[in-house]
Amino acid sequence: MDFESCYQLGYVLKAHGLKGELVIEIDADYPEEYSEMESVFVEVNKKPVPFFIEYIRLLGSKATVKFEDVNTVEQANKLKGAGIYLPLEVLPDLEDDAYYYHELVGFKVIDSNLGALGTIAGFYSAGSQNLLAMEYQEKEVLIPLTDEVVTSVDKQTKTVETTLPDGLLDIYLSDDAN
Repeated sequence: MDFESCYQLGYVLKAHGLKGELVIEIDADYPEEYSEMESVFVEVNKKPVPFFIEYIRLLGSKATVKFEDVNTVEQANKLKGAGIYLPLEVLPDLEDDAYYYHELVGFKVIDSNLGALGTIAGFYSAGSQNLLAMEYQEKEVLIPLTDEVVTSVDKQTKTVETTLPDGLLDIYLSDDAN
């Protein structure tokens, strides 16, 4: 298994207790859909390593998880901050107009006022705000993922249409942004 055939479900926040439990953040619209997971991949030394789940207790977007073979707080602490991944094939199918963020990497960004801008390189979560990362004039530009800014996504033409806030690109192109 490699990262290209996985999607990031979340990450390890911290160890919990003394017997190897972990608190993980599940970055999904419906975290409860993941309450029956039997295994996940955890990023260890920049590689996805399979871990089998003894139990999982969900509370909102956070879960307390006990992996098999992680039995001490020291072992659990080594996983702090690690990404949690699942294979792409377990993603639920979406309606035609819906999309997963990872599907949009490589799509062209076309602004209603500025025309063709760049290519989507990835996504970030900044608290309650999700951001689209676009490569533009050899710089990374972060675009808020809101309905007002990202107005449509066309999977057929691999384009994302936006209406960028005035001055957003200028922030990234100014000499001070280096």
